[in-house]
Amino acid sequence: MYAYIDGKLTVKNPAYVVVDCHGVGYMLHISLYTFEKIKELQQAKLFTQLIVREDAHVLFGFYDEVEQKLFRLLIGVSGVGANTARMILSSLPPDDLALAIINENVKLLQTIKGIGNKSAQRLVIELKDKLKKESFLGDNSSQPYNTNREEALSALVMLGFVRLQAEKALDKILASTPELSVENLIKQALKIL
Repeated sequence: MYAYIDGKLTVKNPAYVVVDCHGVGYMLHISLYTFEKIKELQQAKLFTQLIVREDAHVLFGFYDEVEQKLFRLLIGVSGVGANTARMILSSLPPDDLALAIINENVKLLQTIKGIGNKSAQRLVIELKDKLKKESFLGDNSSQPYNTNREEALSALVMLGFVRLQAEKALDKILASTPELSVENLIKQALKIL
């Protein structure tokens, strides 16, 4: 029904935003990924997905079309509703999520709140081929998936560090020494953070 909404961000918080579009305020539920991208902006164009339930019509907003498409694929998986899909997208950036599914990294998927072993396996089974067909992986598709980086990132997030800061620290470390073990990656990141 709505492809996107472009307007002034009048309310911004990690769970939702209100976009003023020509005097009408649209409440859009967002992921933490989208929040991180728009938190400094005064105006934004957010891609949308309308979810119709018995008790409500809920609009979800996304920073880019990749996140929107991934959300649509996630809600197509049996047992994954709109709020679970938003939780998944809040836990992993779209490219990392797509890589985790394509590479069958069930362990990483299980670090997402509300995703157990069966749900993680279902995500892999139902989405792996679809993600391979679609071009979800922008410039990162040529880079090999780094399991050590993802495990170190999960550990740092569990220790209470902000995901974005932990990612930047790990990427900085891996740029100079790409073959570090998980333990050494965590130790080096703790020095930076």
